[in-house]
Amino acid sequence: MRRPLTLALIVLLVALAGFVAFLATWDIPAPSARIEKTIPNDRLPR
Repeated sequence: MRRPLTLALIVLLVALAGFVAFLATWDIPAPSARIEKTIPNDRLPR
């Protein structure tokens, strides 16, 4: 019973390490949508 549990834990740790490596090397593109928002004058400092 101990051997399958150890094997499952090792597989889980390897999968977790692979997921972390994937996130560390993934080149996420920056948002490219232009946003224009009108700010009322009374919200700006004088």
